[in-house]
Amino acid sequence: MKRQFRLSFNKDKCKGCELCISFCPKKILALDETVNAKGYRPAGIVNPEECIGCQSCAMMCPDLCITIYQLEEGDIA
Repeated sequence: MKRQFRLSFNKDKCKGCELCISFCPKKILALDETVNAKGYRPAGIVNPEECIGCQSCAMMCPDLCITIYQLEEGDIA
């Protein structure tokens, strides 16, 4: 069975620098259309089922806004 992952973004801390988007090898991240409390368009995931859990996005985030969880069998993505 293919491992699945869930990304969690702290959208209020994100300043929309796009580093996570640039370093994602699967190109599944994008800026949201909405703005956060600070006036920035935060990053988010557009194809969560494609995440391979490499953590490139989380490692590149200067504000530590991204957390990655491996889903257990039976968890809902």
